[in-house]
Amino acid sequence: MRKVIGIGETVLDIIFKDGKPIGAVPGGSVFNGVISLGRSGVSASFISETGNDRVGESIIRFAKENGVNADNINVFPESKSPISLAFLNENNDAEYLFYKDHPHDQLDFVYPDIQPDDIVMFGSFYAVNPVIRPQVFGFLDYARQHGAILYYDVNFRAAHRSDVMKITPNFLENLEYADIVRGSKEDFEVLFKKNDPDKVYNAEISFYCKKFIYTRGAEPVALRSDTLKKDYPILSTETVSTIGAGDNFNAGFVYGMVKYGITREVINRGLTEEEWDKVICCAQEFSANCCQSISNSVSVEFGNKMKMTII
Repeated sequence: MRKVIGIGETVLDIIFKDGKPIGAVPGGSVFNGVISLGRSGVSASFISETGNDRVGESIIRFAKENGVNADNINVFPESKSPISLAFLNENNDAEYLFYKDHPHDQLDFVYPDIQPDDIVMFGSFYAVNPVIRPQVFGFLDYARQHGAILYYDVNFRAAHRSDVMKITPNFLENLEYADIVRGSKEDFEVLFKKNDPDKVYNAEISFYCKKFIYTRGAEPVALRSDTLKKDYPILSTETVSTIGAGDNFNAGFVYGMVKYGITREVINRGLTEEEWDKVICCAQEFSANCCQSISNSVSVEFGNKMKMTII
């Protein structure tokens, strides 16, 4: 079976509603998606680091309990695990406060086995952080040389607005290495002060990567590629929290790539409209399910249902 390898940060998300904490769940942008894939029967592993504390122990345990290989989540003795506070508003959208000492980030891991058509998921500040860039870039280069498909979620938050100039070379390098890029309206408002998918694609993305997905909350998903331009209406759902919506869109998309046999050969020749429709349908189903709870990932029940349909 094809494997999915995620690389990114781990955090403990403490969720607030009306000023009161209502839950605490292991999180991290790529981590959330990989957990959903593990629950859905996809062979998944995660590369990261965590602190030598109860939070770190619970994150590693959580990954293993959900079918994710945690061998490459390293525990650093002198560091504390990062914390995120997520404050839900009346629309159940979140504003964040992050507690992490980025200058002391470190990353040390053994490259996992990667075979052609395995999928690597990467993104957020972790993917552009100058402190760990040599290790992240080395891994992306290794993965590409071994025939992996690289899926990049930009996920660049307003909290890092002051870092835009500093990280731009790393961001452009990521675009160049990526086979598929997804980003949100908020990402590109922070990075480029642009909020139109066509302008973002034509001016900022298409030179580097031809396959681009632009999400914008409750508005339609915009697909822009070398073979198709199409907008997809959002699935109607009762929303409890949107914290993991984008992360699980990514997970569903990658799940669809595995389920429907979207290999590097298919990507190189260009996906047909029917193939795009199928994988984006999976992406939206995963995202909608995640939004129905304060969990950062799809439910165990949903994952079990997805296990029944994967090839």
